[in-house]
Amino acid sequence: MSDATGASEPTEPTGTDEGGGAGGRRVRVVLVDDHRMFRTGVQAEIGRTDITGVEVVGEAADVDQAVTVITATRPEVVLLDVHLPGGGGLEVLRRCSPLMADAESPVRFLALSVSDAAEDVIGVIRGGARGYVTKTITGTDLVDSIFRVQDGDAVFSPRLAGFVLDAFASTDAPPIDEDLDRLTQREREVLRLIARGYAYKEIAKQLYISVKTVESHVSAVLRKLQLSNRHELTRWATARRLV
Repeated sequence: MSDATGASEPTEPTGTDEGGGAGGRRVRVVLVDDHRMFRTGVQAEIGRTDITGVEVVGEAADVDQAVTVITATRPEVVLLDVHLPGGGGLEVLRRCSPLMADAESPVRFLALSVSDAAEDVIGVIRGGARGYVTKTITGTDLVDSIFRVQDGDAVFSPRLAGFVLDAFASTDAPPIDEDLDRLTQREREVLRLIARGYAYKEIAKQLYISVKTVESHVSAVLRKLQLSNRHELTRWATARRLV
């Protein structure tokens, strides 16, 4: 998972048995991500069932496809991107809540996203996901995370767990930011990267979108927030601790 295609040399998880993954265990997984090349890379990295124990039983690129595939296949674990066409990962969680609540065979969700923003992490955990890892994770660690989520454990990439602990330790509900609520999830992601000083080309590469699409998102953000340029946008984001 070290590049846009995830086509780094596959690594074999430790402690696996030929013919069934860790201790001969198996786990059925659905991949939900709107980038086909990334799904292909993840499939190549973790989907060698005889070695990893992971069986990829379905894929989806948007919310409607995800709900359909998850309902039809009833996997043990879903790898879920946070930003998806049709309402994002939160909408998938909302529509699949009956499956998560199934006492006999619950479907568990592990967020797998490029975003490491606190609001994204907290949002999907509140929505019912069992963990959140970023796309910099290795194949070995991802397989381990999948099995841990299957067991009901909570799994997070380093430092992300702190966001959740801080959020759930607070007795006060976070204030509603009406300006921020005007932005889509993808616009928030672009906003955050712009505020961190990324160039348009760097943002396009990190989010697997075109430079033209980045420009469109920036224009939309400036219009919705009534800002004039990226310098004002950076000050706006910094003042709200979004950077």
